[in-house]
Order: sequence, then C-alpha cells, then structure tokens
Amino acid sequence: MKIKQILLAARPKGLPVASNFETVDAILPELAEGEVMVKPLYFSVDPYMRGRMNDARSYIPPFQVGEPIESGGVAEVTHSKSAQFKTGDKVMSSGPRPFLPWATAAIFPAEHLRKIDDSIPLTYYLGLLGVPGLTAYFGLVDIGKPKAGETVVVSGAAGAVGIVVGQIARILGCRAVGIAGGAEKIKLLTDTFNFDAAIDYKGNHNMDAAIAAACPNGVDIYFDNVGGDISDAVIKHLNFFARVPLCGQIALYNSTEIPVGPRIQPIMVTRSILMQGFIIGNYASRFGEGFKQLSEWVKEGKIKYTETVVEGFDQLPAALLGLFSGRNSGKMVVKV
Repeated sequence: MKIKQILLAARPKGLPVASNFETVDAILPELAEGEVMVKPLYFSVDPYMRGRMNDARSYIPPFQVGEPIESGGVAEVTHSKSAQFKTGDKVMSSGPRPFLPWATAAIFPAEHLRKIDDSIPLTYYLGLLGVPGLTAYFGLVDIGKPKAGETVVVSGAAGAVGIVVGQIARILGCRAVGIAGGAEKIKLLTDTFNFDAAIDYKGNHNMDAAIAAACPNGVDIYFDNVGGDISDAVIKHLNFFARVPLCGQIALYNSTEIPVGPRIQPIMVTRSILMQGFIIGNYASRFGEGFKQLSEWVKEGKIKYTETVVEGFDQLPAALLGLFSGRNSGKMVVKV
C-alpha cells in the first residue's frame, strides 16, 4: 500500500524552516498476524517536539534524520489481523513509543494500541483529557500545591496547558493571572476562561509594572511554560515560600547560543522558593487519577477548552512552526 510520510530532512539551527521537512512516498508491507493498520485522523503538535529535532540527550530520544517525525495522535483502524480490534475502532498508540508517525497510514502490533471512547470529542484525547490537561493538573496540584487565596501566574496562558492551569487555579480558590501575546488572547483568557487578570506581553513594554499591578499581593505559584524575559520579570515578584512548576521554556527552544539572564538563585535562597522541573511521564502511574478529576470538572462545566485545528496532512510542518509565533489558541491539532 502506497502512503505519504513527512520526514526530518535536516536538523534545524535556530528556528526550524520548511526545508527541515521532506514529504516522501513509501510502501507499507502486508499485515502480519497480530498487527493492525490505522489511518490517522488527528495529530498533535507540541513545543517539546522542537527539542527532539536536535541531536541531544533528553528525556525522550531525538528524531532521526531521514525518518518520519512522530507525535501524539488519534487514528481509525482500517485493517486488522487481531481479535482485539475491528475496522472503524478509534485508537491511540500506547506502546513503548506512544506516538503516531507522520504518515497517511501506519502498522502497529495490536498490543501497542488502545481503543478509545469516540463518544468524547476525539481531539480531547490530545488536549484537555490528554497530555496537556494532565500536565496542567499534576504540575499545578502536585508541585504548585495551591491554597485558596493564593495568586497563580501562568505564562503561555493561552496555550493548551496554560488555559487549563488557570481554570484549575480558580476551581481551587486561587487568583489566576495569565500572560499571553495579543489582545485577542487576553480577551479569551478573561472572558472565556475566567482568569482574574491577563497581561499582554506583546503590548506591554514594562512587564515588571504590569505584573505588580495584576498581582498586588505578589506571586505564590508561577507555572512557567515560557522562560526567557517573561520569567525573569515574574520571578522578581515571587513571595516567600513560592513554588515554581517548571513545565516549558518555549522562548529558548530556538536559541543558537546559551542565553544569559538574571541570576535567580539569590531570590530563591532568600525567599525559600521551590522550583521543580517536571515532565508528564513522571506521573504515568497516576494518569487515572488525573483523567478522573479532569473528566469530572469537564462534566460539571468547571473547565472549558479551545483548540486551533489546522486542516490537511501536508500542513503538519506549518502547524508545528506556528507554535513558535503564537498561531494557536489552546491546543494545536492537525486534522488529516
């Protein structure tokens, strides 16, 4: 069977460009016993994927030049030689590499797939009830340990993780302040997702003053998705015993040199601040807990969600690059 694949053509230097990707034709072999062929329906694109384009040691192996890029996704079974699955089943990969290759079809051992309930919008498995939602939940609840009345600041607040962090903070009785880029995203945060305040870093030339105005009692929890100058500004306002769940550093992912910023250790020492980096895989044994709580809040109408859906398999590279220019509100997915 003839399919299309999108490969990593070359490792980027700085911000990736279209030439770092290559679309090729490939042939899938015949199905063997115990295997399943799937057709991807939706792919997730996420900031962490930029790190996988580098040949560098990390918590997840890098993409290989000349091989398909892969990401989270939802697929439909088209052919099956396994009693576990039938044509039409909606599935996700759950094997040792729980991703779908960027291809118009793929073959998996049956034990590397899990069936999902298609009565729930399929994209929710990539966002609110998937990795972004779980990241928001465990990062805020487990590391941030919010207490009612505290102030929670979220950078990248209009992204897939950020919008959930702010809403959970509100559910738990905290003041939620989001940082995002552009008037449209600021309005989204306050009007749709009920953030108490939002700061437009693009339209604000004095972040220090903006944070002080939005957080008159200082910052108790800073959920950091961005890093860079924004985080430098927030850290000045951290209270004694503040907590910083360190989730992402998207402002730095395309840096070609090691950036040097303010030395934050004196503030952390003198104010007894806890900063902890984490990845969602750290909480794999507790995913059931997170999924259950998020599902309950969704059913109760306490959490809302938004997505940016890009149409077309060939738009995958552009959608990924769009993350670094703020093209998305909420989760960015590509509908195949």
